[in-house]
Amino acid sequence: MFWKKEKTYRNPVPTVDIIIELKNGIVLIERKNPPHGWAIPGGFVDYGESLEDAARREAQEETGLSVRLKSLLYTYSNPARDPRRHTISTVFVADARGVPVAADDAKNLAVFDLKKLPHELAFDHRQILSDYLKFRKSGSLPKPR
Repeated sequence: MFWKKEKTYRNPVPTVDIIIELKNGIVLIERKNPPHGWAIPGGFVDYGESLEDAARREAQEETGLSVRLKSLLYTYSNPARDPRRHTISTVFVADARGVPVAADDAKNLAVFDLKKLPHELAFDHRQILSDYLKFRKSGSLPKPR
């Protein structure tokens, strides 16, 4: 019997990021692992998991907060957005109550005023936060690039 050799595909990896709004700002984590820098909480979607469930799980794992997803901001897919591999991140806006605590792969955690964001942001998170600020100001979601 003749078997066809199956093609091997390299597909982008799905991720989620969660902009967590608290009364006094947004939650950012300082990454323990490379690439280092401050980042929006988030991570990889597990097989069999919805994007929404992944966002809630990642928020809980990295910040200790149970979040309520309020809206979808945008999906970021630039192949260069993550230096480790091609990822596609769906970004949610959420709120939460409680005191966030750095956990999982977060070395540190802080709540930042939107006017005083850290200079060293990982990945494409400066662009994401810029889009988020425009969204908060105008109510308009980012346009496809």
